Amino acid sequence: MTGTDNAGLQSAGVGEPAPARDASNTTHAGDTAGKGDNSGEARTSTAADASVASISTAASTPAVHTPSTPSGLSAVSGAIAALTVTAAEREATATQLNADEESSQLLDNGKHTLPFITRLYGGLVMVLGVCTIPLIIYELTYSIRQILDGKVTIDALALPFILSCVEVVVLIADAACMAVFGIQLLRSRRHHAARWAYALMPLTLAHGMLSLALEGFGTNLLGPFIQMTILVALSVTLDPALLQERQLQWHLKRMDDREAYDKAVQEDMLGRDQSGKGYISLDYFNIFWLFVVGCVVGLIIETIYHFVLVHEYQDRAGLLWGPFSPIYGCGAVILTVCLNRLWRKNAVLIFFASAVIGGAFEFFVSWFMEAAFGITAWDYTGQWLSIGGRTSGKYMVFWGLLGLAWIKFVLPYLLRLINRIPWKIRYSLTAVCTVLMLVDIVMTLMALDCWYSRVSGVPQNAPVTQFFAQHFDDAYMQHRFQTMTIDPSKSGRIA
Repeated sequence: MTGTDNAGLQSAGVGEPAPARDASNTTHAGDTAGKGDNSGEARTSTAADASVASISTAASTPAVHTPSTPSGLSAVSGAIAALTVTAAEREATATQLNADEESSQLLDNGKHTLPFITRLYGGLVMVLGVCTIPLIIYELTYSIRQILDGKVTIDALALPFILSCVEVVVLIADAACMAVFGIQLLRSRRHHAARWAYALMPLTLAHGMLSLALEGFGTNLLGPFIQMTILVALSVTLDPALLQERQLQWHLKRMDDREAYDKAVQEDMLGRDQSGKGYISLDYFNIFWLFVVGCVVGLIIETIYHFVLVHEYQDRAGLLWGPFSPIYGCGAVILTVCLNRLWRKNAVLIFFASAVIGGAFEFFVSWFMEAAFGITAWDYTGQWLSIGGRTSGKYMVFWGLLGLAWIKFVLPYLLRLINRIPWKIRYSLTAVCTVLMLVDIVMTLMALDCWYSRVSGVPQNAPVTQFFAQHFDDAYMQHRFQTMTIDPSKSGRIA
């Protein structure tokens, strides 16, 4: 490696810096580790736990390069070990990881048969997946025929209908993956089965969330919960070496990220698009903090604007906790993503693009809030170029000016500000704040849903609805969201 890693190794007493790595190390790690002979000499590799320890503490003796075979997992671990681990540690961990890798290959070839109960589960899963797809297609065809015959009336823009369509797609994908997963279990292909278990987890989670949104909290969540529990257990027990491999790849990526970070600091390009096509690098770190800053700054601007206009303070926050208005946070992210490659263009083009993007986004948010919760947060009816009262020409001009100022003036300074977060805490701090923001958003959506149900006269019998009725009652919600009014008749839901 170069830069910081070489300096760290030299200061620790390593005689020569390690060779530089490029971006192709992950896929061509065998070239990095070197060639091995046919006699099967010891390969340079390390387990995930040894990698963590060696990365955090510099090696005290010079690294010894021992030959290695061009195997993917051994090559990745060898690249890390050659940089950070002593010869004794490397020899000890090489034996362990080589054994894990050979065991994984044997298991993947089906030479170690899975227990009968696991293969029985695989058979049931395969049958269930194969039979579910035709049933879903039949029900979907029947429903479409009922709609075309006029026997069933639907609102295509209603949130329940949209969520139902998404659920159908998720169920079909889940059934197909379950069929393949069951076949891999029946064939005792542990490595492949573990990968399919990882693929099924987000589908199962999506199924559970959609079921919760459409049917509420009840026995309908029992199936996704049991399936997720089994998938987690199987993903850990089927092929433990797969988890170690992913940990090694993660550590190698972290090393590459640190190298790129140091290089960007030296070139004064931290957070910038290295290709030069756009201004900002559209990675999660930058996007998340732009969202947070947009939420806070947008709320401040709107509060001041309302106070100057009507001489009255009004709480215009959009989440249960904190000074956040997510419409401005999402708007900042959308403008950044859509206008990133226009930052060198003419100001007039940026203005009109921002006006159209902002107006379309404002229209969508207004429709979604009304369709999902019967909420009206603003109404521009009667204003110049009003479109259904959801947006207007005046506010599209505001969006255009805001986008122009954002791209030309605010973004460069803001990018420098958020990238002042030190390397040691930038990812951990972002992860913690992401979790807190997600909790805030989810709790807000659930509180709005329960508020809607209470206004609609739906009995609050479930424990979760009683919790929100007690801690976030109608008076609390009206005081917190002072710009919102609820009218269930405007909602597309079936309460």
